[in-house]
Amino acid sequence: MKTSVIITAGGYGKRMGSPSGKQFLEIAGKPILEWTISAFLAIKEINEVIVVINKEDFDKLKHLKVKLAEAGERRQDSVYNGLQKVTEGCDIVVIHDGARPLVTSQLIRASIAGAALHGASVVAVSVKDTIKEVSAEGFILNTADRSLLWAAQTPQTFKYHLIKEAYEKAKSDGFFVTDDASLVERLGYPVKIVEGSYENIKVTTPEDLAVAEQILRLRK
Repeated sequence: MKTSVIITAGGYGKRMGSPSGKQFLEIAGKPILEWTISAFLAIKEINEVIVVINKEDFDKLKHLKVKLAEAGERRQDSVYNGLQKVTEGCDIVVIHDGARPLVTSQLIRASIAGAALHGASVVAVSVKDTIKEVSAEGFILNTADRSLLWAAQTPQTFKYHLIKEAYEKAKSDGFFVTDDASLVERLGYPVKIVEGSYENIKVTTPEDLAVAEQILRLRK
């Protein structure tokens, strides 16, 4: 079974206030993106890692054994560009946020196994808080059943033919989302939840940066 990984890292991290992009900020002695890439390169079952970044950043990754694709205007465009770089004969595609450096080999392998068995899988964690649906005026409309709610993370992993079909259909329809699984769901395919980890955070704010660094230091 041939497995390809697409890591999206084309954002500029406006909420982080970093002019060079949050993915290149260092935590525990290494850039965020390199922590993320390293997690996938360490897994022997993975055949290739494709990193989607802004073209001006290509040189920053030339020392790593990865393929590069140019980021698009939206995340969805970036993933589409990454899919064009996937080697022929690929069976499984893993899509992951470059700003999730705390992903573990256990989560990655569980995600791949889920997709191999069910066609599509999403790493997610059960919601801890009570979720309220609210009107435009700020009044509660409904209280959701927390036991049925999960917060999606990445990796999101798919059989190649499913994710390719989903992205081609979205492109032809001009349909845009920020979640890969949504495109597969849109075509009526089932997507399996794989239990994730609350440590698998997306580094978005300075507070996240501090939390991620602490977790990495505790793992050493």
